[in-house]
Amino acid sequence: MHVTELGNDTAGWDAFVRASGDGTPFHLLAWRRAVEKAFGHRAHYLVARRDGRIEGVLPLFRVRGLTGGVALVSVPYAVYGGICATSDAARHALLDAAVALGTRLGASYIELRHRQDQGLDLPTKSLYVTFRRAISKDDEENARAIPRKQRRMTRQGEKHGLSATVGREHLDDFYEIYAQSLHRLGSPVFPRALLRGVFDAFDPDAELLAVWRGGRMVAGVLTLFHGDEVVPYYGAALDEALPWAANDFMYWELMRYAAQKGCRIFDFGRSRIGTGPYDFKRHWGFDPEPLPYQYVLLRAKSIPDLSPTNSRFHLAVRAWKRLPLPVTKVLGPAITRYLP
Repeated sequence: MHVTELGNDTAGWDAFVRASGDGTPFHLLAWRRAVEKAFGHRAHYLVARRDGRIEGVLPLFRVRGLTGGVALVSVPYAVYGGICATSDAARHALLDAAVALGTRLGASYIELRHRQDQGLDLPTKSLYVTFRRAISKDDEENARAIPRKQRRMTRQGEKHGLSATVGREHLDDFYEIYAQSLHRLGSPVFPRALLRGVFDAFDPDAELLAVWRGGRMVAGVLTLFHGDEVVPYYGAALDEALPWAANDFMYWELMRYAAQKGCRIFDFGRSRIGTGPYDFKRHWGFDPEPLPYQYVLLRAKSIPDLSPTNSRFHLAVRAWKRLPLPVTKVLGPAITRYLP
């Protein structure tokens, strides 16, 4: 097994993409372009080959924290990552190469955002779950899969005059709603360049579903498509739209649109256990699946905890909510550079 780092040469990436027919290499390249453009984080993409055939990949980004330490994260600003391999030999070879790279770079730790257990004996954080479920091409069948109370909520939006469109021309309007939503939650907003970078790098596999009322955008979700799966990635609604059941309306319209496109897996994405989004997705009839985020502790003594649920951040969250929105839109993008 031979592990190398995939550089910036076009020929290397072309060969990488040709080696897989499922689109995964393309999306790894797209995420690299988006993150490097928005934050400038150096990417280190490791590839494991046997007899010239690719058996595994591990995308890593070198990220500097608020206190100056360095971490290797797979992958930052995303819910999934870690090792993707077709053999145990490739899996362990990639892990060994990542440890060697982290040691050489002086990293405190390596974070692997695995979606499923990899059989690696590593410290594991059990803070997040994901929600995935099969969907049908038939709207009625998808509606019946939603519990009755929540199914009623999906119809409330239309009664309140909500409508939905899909297109690429309203990303700036969506960003304003997204910034307001994160401010309400006490979280710093990503730079506009990240959302624009994701939108452009994944084209045509990224689309924006916008929700309207009276000719004004009140909610939206930037969505990624991969094979027969759909992933609503960045979603937000104005405060005033919440009584209109804007979120229920929005995700139902997205499910209908994705089913028409041929998607058969609806990935509702990551949530922290015990939060509002966690309960929202469960009420839609989705079952939580644990996300085994794993760590290699190099200089660090324990698993890092940068979650808003960390009690050390409670004061900062309350203070952030009190800041004027225009101030958070300036400070947020600078801070999120150090909060992957």
